[in-house]
Amino acid sequence: MSVRQSLLAILDQGSCYGYQLRAEFDRRTGSTWPLNVGQIYNTLDRLERDGLVTKGDTDAQGHVYWEITDAGSAEVRAWLAAPVERTTATRDELAVKLAIAATLPGVDVTDVIRAQRRATLAHLQELGRTRPADPEGPEELAWSLVVDALVFHAEAEVRWLDHVEQRLAQYPRHTIELATDRPRRGRPARTVR
Repeated sequence: MSVRQSLLAILDQGSCYGYQLRAEFDRRTGSTWPLNVGQIYNTLDRLERDGLVTKGDTDAQGHVYWEITDAGSAEVRAWLAAPVERTTATRDELAVKLAIAATLPGVDVTDVIRAQRRATLAHLQELGRTRPADPEGPEELAWSLVVDALVFHAEAEVRWLDHVEQRLAQYPRHTIELATDRPRRGRPARTVR
């Protein structure tokens, strides 16, 4: 998720001060990605350094308004036009957890899967309670899009957990013993498959 581009996109609509940007981001995402004000200001400083925003007027309360530059608007257009890149490298904590658990002796990975499935199904129920049934305005629509994505991800996770359980049943012996060779210093050599 790009906080940088999201803040730029909001600024493309009009100048804002830091806390206002945070509130606008929350309104548009339903607070699903909590940002702190310090993160907002650090991002704004980097955007200014990169020539994408400038400091504008200061109001009577001392709020400094940030304005987007032409280069910033161009970056917003490029970001909105480009697809989100999906990488093949996985850092998904659940996938790594199950891969490790499946190869450890004495671990009942089925219990690990069932615990995760229960948590994911509970999360789905919670999402169902918070999902707007029929968005009445732009804020509800934005929030429903985020909730829909979370629901689809959770449903896919349940399907994937079912798949993992079936795969593990095909391989009853999946424990990996510790290697007796001691690795040399540095990164291990990559194995090609």
